[in-house]
Amino acid sequence: MGYTALYRKWRSKDFDDIVGQDAITRSFKNQVKSGKVGHAYLFCGTRGTGKTSLAKILARAVNCENPIDGNPCNQCKNCRAILSNTSINVYEMDAASNRNIDDVRLIREQIEYPPVDMRYKVYIIDEVHMFTEQANNAFLKTLEEPPEYVIFILATTEPNALPITILSRCQRYDFKRIAVETIKQRLAMICKEEGIRIAEDALEYIARMGDGSMRDSVSLLDQCASYDFQEEISYEDALKVLGAVDTTVFSALVRALRTKNMQAVMENIATVLEQGKELTQYCSDLLQYFRNMMLAKSVQNLQGLVDLSEENKLLLLEDAKEMPMEEILRGIRLLSELLQQFRYANQKRVLLETCLMKLAFPETEEKTDAIAQRLEELEEKLAGGIPFAPGGKPEDANVNNQGQFGSTEEAKIVKVPKAQFEDYQKLKEKWMLVCNYFSQPLKGILCNAAIFPGKDRHSMILSCEKDAERKILSERISIVEGELREREKMEYHFHISAGDKRERMTQYISDEELEKISMPIEITEE
Repeated sequence: MGYTALYRKWRSKDFDDIVGQDAITRSFKNQVKSGKVGHAYLFCGTRGTGKTSLAKILARAVNCENPIDGNPCNQCKNCRAILSNTSINVYEMDAASNRNIDDVRLIREQIEYPPVDMRYKVYIIDEVHMFTEQANNAFLKTLEEPPEYVIFILATTEPNALPITILSRCQRYDFKRIAVETIKQRLAMICKEEGIRIAEDALEYIARMGDGSMRDSVSLLDQCASYDFQEEISYEDALKVLGAVDTTVFSALVRALRTKNMQAVMENIATVLEQGKELTQYCSDLLQYFRNMMLAKSVQNLQGLVDLSEENKLLLLEDAKEMPMEEILRGIRLLSELLQQFRYANQKRVLLETCLMKLAFPETEEKTDAIAQRLEELEEKLAGGIPFAPGGKPEDANVNNQGQFGSTEEAKIVKVPKAQFEDYQKLKEKWMLVCNYFSQPLKGILCNAAIFPGKDRHSMILSCEKDAERKILSERISIVEGELREREKMEYHFHISAGDKRERMTQYISDEELEKISMPIEITEE
């Protein structure tokens, strides 16, 4: 016989064998002992918490010829038939594959016939939330009043997706995530029985990686056990086998974001894609790295909180020291939003690049944490020294903007009224979306144009370097204004101007934000 995966070999055989769900197993043992077994149950919970295992145990327990304290004996012919999946009285159905009304009609036809050589017919329907609306409606009456010899056990990971009419007809049991220590003890028992040598910290790491799922944890142990059958599995081995995050990649990315080196950021993404890593996992791992930086700035002892080697922990601590907490929290927010967008996105790389651009340049966002980061960056630049003209008045405030534009040209900071600054930021945030409303060549011209605040609110300047582009834009600017009104409910009046690279370096800040800077500064009008 071929090799049997550990999670199948060590599937729980009776109620006492299920760990982490003591209240539920005790309830079912008492129901079996007293003979007060219900006709419909709903098992809810995340993957690998014991839903299907308990359903199979219950199917054996209610049909066992020699039950032991509510548990199935697993020795009688009924138990052996159900264990070997040869019993015609226990049906397992995957609602993800059999979700239509015809599948429910088949169940309704089958339950008309009583069980053969057993007391109950048991129907185990997994992922029941995948039933279509028509299938649910057809199932309702059967679920509410089945024959006395039928038991329905429904399992789902998404109970909120079920109609209330199904929920109200079942006894509901919520399976909680299994504690890390409980999983660790179970894994240690399996290792002992299977002769697997593994270090204590590696075992704990596997238990944490299971994320509350016993099945996932046992599968990960099986994967690690295949790495080297001769030697003990060390913590470093577990990190290597399970594809732990290459912290150096994320450390390099974080440093590139801090210096606004977008060339390095894009090369980082390209390298990861070339290595075959999936972008959703990459984003999830990056979010985890930001979480680790947050912990590194908040707690003294990271033992048990982050899963990194000592060398990578030093990198993490260094990165956390350089990045302010506000910036870390902003990164966590943006990456969490990005993961939600990934669920429905076709162009994941574009979304990721946009997210990282927002991380590097907080001026592209109007959120409070983005404004706080911009103020902090401005304070750092001012503290670093702004050249003053004779007489003590500041000249055009110049800062090094090398990371943003790939040059060492000096940037000018211009103060604008708060209301106009907010309009300007709102327009910049929507600009790439607006550009996509148009076809070429207008789309390309708008993408290349620079946006500046005008002389009054709702007045904006579009700056183009080429005469031909300015001509086309002047002829069609009313179309752009109309699309903004129609699609985005934004009212702006645009002026077309000639521009050069120096104008593109201008940075704008509201007068209110500038007043928050805790150092004396004098504003001069040009």
